Amino acid sequence: MRPPLLNPLFASVTTLSGVGPKQDRLFRYLLGRDDTPRLVDLLLHLPATVIDRRARPKIRDAVAGTVVTLEVTVDRHRAPRSSRAPFQVFASDDTGDVILTYFRSAPGYVEKLLPVGARRFVSGTLQMYDGIPQIVHPDRVVDEAAFAQLSGIDPVYPLTEGLALGSLRRAMAQALQKLPELPEWISPEVIRRCQFPPLREALTRVHQPVELTDVLPDGPFWARLAFDELLAGQLALALVRARLRRPAGDRHAGDGHLRNKIIDALPYALTASQQQAAAAIADDLRQPVRMLRLLQGDVGSGKTVVALLAAAAVTEVGKQAALMAPTEILARQHIKTIAPLAERAGLRVAILTGREKGKERRDLLARLAAGEIDLVVGTHALIQDDVVFKALALAVVDEQHRFGVRERLALTSKGEAVDVLVLSATPIPRTLVLTYFGDMDVSELREKPAGRQPIDTRTVPAGRLNDVMEAVGRALSSGKLVYWICPLVEQSEAEATFHLTNATERFESLRERFGAKVGLVHGQMKGTEKDRVMAQFASHEIGLLVATTVVEVGVDVPAATVMVIENAERFGLAQLHQLRGRIGRGSDASTCLLLYHEPLSEMSKARLKVIRETTDGFRIAEEDLKLRGEGDVLGVRQSGLPGYRVARSEVHGQLITQARDEALRIIKDNPKLEGERGDALRCLLYLFERDEAVPLIGAG
Repeated sequence: MRPPLLNPLFASVTTLSGVGPKQDRLFRYLLGRDDTPRLVDLLLHLPATVIDRRARPKIRDAVAGTVVTLEVTVDRHRAPRSSRAPFQVFASDDTGDVILTYFRSAPGYVEKLLPVGARRFVSGTLQMYDGIPQIVHPDRVVDEAAFAQLSGIDPVYPLTEGLALGSLRRAMAQALQKLPELPEWISPEVIRRCQFPPLREALTRVHQPVELTDVLPDGPFWARLAFDELLAGQLALALVRARLRRPAGDRHAGDGHLRNKIIDALPYALTASQQQAAAAIADDLRQPVRMLRLLQGDVGSGKTVVALLAAAAVTEVGKQAALMAPTEILARQHIKTIAPLAERAGLRVAILTGREKGKERRDLLARLAAGEIDLVVGTHALIQDDVVFKALALAVVDEQHRFGVRERLALTSKGEAVDVLVLSATPIPRTLVLTYFGDMDVSELREKPAGRQPIDTRTVPAGRLNDVMEAVGRALSSGKLVYWICPLVEQSEAEATFHLTNATERFESLRERFGAKVGLVHGQMKGTEKDRVMAQFASHEIGLLVATTVVEVGVDVPAATVMVIENAERFGLAQLHQLRGRIGRGSDASTCLLLYHEPLSEMSKARLKVIRETTDGFRIAEEDLKLRGEGDVLGVRQSGLPGYRVARSEVHGQLITQARDEALRIIKDNPKLEGERGDALRCLLYLFERDEAVPLIGAG
């Protein structure tokens, strides 16, 4: 239950004066919500910059092109003679004249705002037209009483088309009025050390700045809000960890006989880091507390095999394992790798996705409940209510950063003291591991399996498209398999202006040139259709596969050795690295061509340089973090911390560690969040939508 104290902040923005159905739609888009945003969503939408209106020159001294605030007397009006002409207001002070110009103003609006003979304070950007100072559509027009209330500094917010800055500011001012008196959830010691202001002051000063520096992310007001958000995230993760770390009964590692059979069945030797990871997992499975380990490795570093060895370890003691992947294509890829090895070791495996229906699904669920399946691989389908295990002991979550705390808990709740292994296909820098996973144990797979050839990566300007097509033709003639990646499925008008290539169009032009050798796969196709085209590609029925980023993860065709990526400048580093990882999986040398449109931005140049120079995913992740912020490292969105609205790791990196330490201290001292501080912390969890962790408070 949400604390009643927070109810005013969870009222919808449509309860504010001036926010009707049209604004509701715009606010949804601006604040990234499917439903009507609440006041708390609005208050956490922070300014991008400020306008300083404190310069109050006389008209004679005002500098063209600057924002000025003038104290003037309104002399006369000139109404427009046609609908295209502006409404002009002539005003003056004791040093000169200024014209205030309004286009398409509502009848009577300007006369009411600037009555003849009145004294007004007018603020806006001053320009010179025919030697006369003018302000077009002044930002502020107020009388003396209202002017006394203004700080002279106006926040400027990120906006969406159709939503005026004034409307947003008015809504924000009303939301601040409704802010209840909230209890302090940060400990006095942290407040003293970090010099944080109270929450009310932080929100007020960011939205109604008194100094130009009040809206800076590294200033005390924004930093306070960032710490609150990070503390909520770390506290939720710490509660999950505390639940998973409570003492567990019988443990889950056997004598190794099944694992040895799998290792013997492998066509190659395990790398040193695969051996270390497998040993660390086996050791975790023997401990009196549940395992919580992150296994991160580069594309093709062999995470699936390590996960299979972990599953075999629990099967050795008669238990079951589940591997949950975020997409069906990835789940089917895992089963393709796992099934032949599992069969050799005598492990019974199955797959469960949305595609398994009717009798097939019922039979599979019956076998799972009877303990006749040792390892089930699947998608979200695994966490549905009717999926019952006889003895689930290990949950492997292929994170792809698309599963939250809620999904992890839903899977682990299907067994007793279930051990958790999280896989990440993108190496993640340590700071971000802390942010997204909490204090997990981490195993890293640093080497590529033996026999893998390095990938030759080259950048090619789009003007040389014909040369690239000829090179692809030569590769096809010599029996090679080629990927051709495009950023879009189909093109809209807006995208045409950015020269973005769409897969459908490129498929047609390549089909004209190379005939039936060309296939197409994209995310809007049905699963069965995608599988059919992928199977044709893998069996060499088609040699050139035009695709969108649907092939970014989980597609394994070792014979594919050439990749062309169009509009490479439009992709993030992590995505380019993931895409490139689809080739270089066999023993033949591979080539990746990055086609780009000129002119390149500095950011795009830096990204393409990094991807050309290295195939080391750990270095790429670190460079990506430096270049662009966390969003891209995690492949979730273009910048900023996914799941975080206020905190930014490039500015608030130090606060992440402090928030984690504070969260661990809270769990140690007050695991059930009792008393006044406990109530305050529950408010914090609800305020920042980390309330999925509330049912775990003090569990067990």
